[in-house]
Amino acid sequence: MKGGRGAGVHIFGVRHLSPAGAFHVLDYLERVQPTAVLIEGPSDATSEIVHLTSSSTKPPVAILAFTEQLPVRTVLWPFADYSPEFQAMRWARKKGAACAFIDLPSASAICLQEARWERVRPDRSDDEGSHRETQESQGSGDEPLDLYQRIAEISGEVDYDAFWERNFEHNLSPDAYRQAILAYSRQMRELTEEQERTNETLAYAYNAVREAYMCRRIAETIAEGHKPDEIVVICGAYHASALFNLEGAMSDEELKRLPSRRTKLTLMPYSYLKLSSLTGYGAGNIAPFYFEMMWKQMIRGRLGDLPYHYLTSIAGDLRNVGTNRSTAEVIEGVRLAESLAALHDGCQPSLRDLRDAAKTLLGRGELSVIAESLARIEVGTAIGELAEGVSQTPIQEDMNRQLKRLKLDKYKTAVANDLVLDLRENRRVSSEEAAFLDLNRSLWFHRLKLLGIHFVKERSRAQGQAEWAEHWILQWSPEVEIEVVESTLLGETVDVAAGFVFQQRLESCETIEEASSLITVAYECGMIHQMEAGRQTLQKLAVESQDVVQIAAAAGRLARLIRFGGIRKIDTAPLTPLLRQMFMKACLFLNEASRCNDEVAQAMAASMNELNFVAAEHGDEVDEELWIQVLTELSDRDDAHARLSGFACAILLERGQMTAEQCSAEVSRRLSPGIPADLGAGWFEGLAMRNRYALISRMSLWEQLNEYIGKLEDEEFMRALVFLRRAFSTFSSKEKTMVAELLGELWGRDIEQVAEMLTDDLKEDEARMLDELNDFDFEDF
Repeated sequence: MKGGRGAGVHIFGVRHLSPAGAFHVLDYLERVQPTAVLIEGPSDATSEIVHLTSSSTKPPVAILAFTEQLPVRTVLWPFADYSPEFQAMRWARKKGAACAFIDLPSASAICLQEARWERVRPDRSDDEGSHRETQESQGSGDEPLDLYQRIAEISGEVDYDAFWERNFEHNLSPDAYRQAILAYSRQMRELTEEQERTNETLAYAYNAVREAYMCRRIAETIAEGHKPDEIVVICGAYHASALFNLEGAMSDEELKRLPSRRTKLTLMPYSYLKLSSLTGYGAGNIAPFYFEMMWKQMIRGRLGDLPYHYLTSIAGDLRNVGTNRSTAEVIEGVRLAESLAALHDGCQPSLRDLRDAAKTLLGRGELSVIAESLARIEVGTAIGELAEGVSQTPIQEDMNRQLKRLKLDKYKTAVANDLVLDLRENRRVSSEEAAFLDLNRSLWFHRLKLLGIHFVKERSRAQGQAEWAEHWILQWSPEVEIEVVESTLLGETVDVAAGFVFQQRLESCETIEEASSLITVAYECGMIHQMEAGRQTLQKLAVESQDVVQIAAAAGRLARLIRFGGIRKIDTAPLTPLLRQMFMKACLFLNEASRCNDEVAQAMAASMNELNFVAAEHGDEVDEELWIQVLTELSDRDDAHARLSGFACAILLERGQMTAEQCSAEVSRRLSPGIPADLGAGWFEGLAMRNRYALISRMSLWEQLNEYIGKLEDEEFMRALVFLRRAFSTFSSKEKTMVAELLGELWGRDIEQVAEMLTDDLKEDEARMLDELNDFDFEDF
């Protein structure tokens, strides 16, 4: 299909988030009174215009297109209240004019965007999952990004946003704005088009295809009976000059050759934070709420009041957090901003001028004072709304079904609510669904948590809290709605999407720690098949690993799942062979790993605790005799970290595997004269990590410790005190009092003085001495 040269349609170029653009578009539409308004946007989303312009719709909102098959690809078209396209849609609905989107359908837009993405990131594999694109790049359309800094430098502005605002947003002259945009479009294309065409860049090809398609849609509108001079086209400024000439309209044959992938469309609430270019949206602006203020002032015909409104808002926000600023400071701030604007030949202060004035007058020269207020007043917290049921995606429908099934409808509110779950069977009800209502709620909550849907938040488990009890906080918000819609890219239901996310995380899993954590996640979500996949992954990773810390942590997680698996009605028996394997492997490498520095020793002690827990709770499943043998060897070794050898003795004592005589002999050996404080006192520190009441009751131990310390040289004595004070720092108040009584008796000192020595914080030089021990080479012994 070909159109005639100079078809006579009205082309209005805009920046996609431009208050001045929206202001002038409305004025232009009122003057032209078109019968058809054509807007740059996905042509297959034209049917959504009726929902976008509904009285129930509150921007920001967005059109979201997503592919129906993996790899998932998406494109977003966001709109704010001050988007020229959004105001044009509203005008058309109010006036009864035909209104349609005329850009590439989403099925083709996604394919072409994907080609550009692959060129930018050629090393990206499809395993990385979904990626999101916005239809436009920064600025007024799809002009190349490398021009922005050049334009800012030529204009003497710090960045492109400042250039655009000063030269376009403050221009309220009706025809001047439109003509300036058209001139800008021509100049921008002259700077880039020849070079891009010569180099056959994807950006040029992409724009050429889009413009040919838009010309075709304009020609089709004319063919439908609309007079050219009664058609207004709203498009990105970069495309404006290209759409005057319809000779390049896409032919039928070219239309058939357009690449395409099956896609779906939906509307979704959006937020100013997501709309802001600070979060990566290329066609956004850095301060959505500021530009909303500008838009409202334009509508009122009081753009000149914007500096007062902005600075007053900053001052008001500061007052809300307890920082008072006077009206005089606001007035002085406006004057300063106007003076800064005059330096750039500006008729009105830009955001940059206002921000500098706010920092100087309201922040008293310190940006940190006003930083949070700037974020609230410039970016804003606005979240859009849509009428209930509009363009529901499958996962939204599934969410609503599950809320009803699990009797959670009343929690779909902006007020935070606490919900305590009891995962045990409720025998007072008749149906199985009701009997396990809280368990099914828990499984669903954990799946939402895996998806990053913040409708639910689990409170930290209190010490001693029963395994069958969970405490959740439920709170609904438009942001939650956004998270739900975005999850439709992963699956049509929460269960399917959670399974997809789990599989992605499992495929990228590289460590034993990650794999064991994922098994726990699958267990909490009630995903049996995924738990088995996690078990297989953990088994593969454990084959080559000798990392005792990670292996012991994984064994501890498996042990807890096996112990409490019945609570969630999940068979954890398949995990038992893996637990046995992990436990044995940790035992075999424990002694060698114990030759480590002070920092690693802390993690190793935690690993020994985990392994001892596994041996105690699962003695029938793991080789408990091997554990005792390894501990005995470690307690005897002189080349291991002294704290770990002492800790091994403590565990053996606690388990009744070391007699009082054996303990006394080991104390005599470890605390004999000539043993350096790093080894002697360090060993005692490990011994004191468990079974403290048994140690406190052994007066002979404290006599031997006292004798050992008393024979140390001054420097060694000071080093020993560092170890001892660190050991006692973990004792309870009652335990410290008991130790103070013993030492007071031995030293002939007042008990309170001894207690003070035990409880004081480490001094700076003492802490430094501990740090130096990290480099201690235990292989010398």
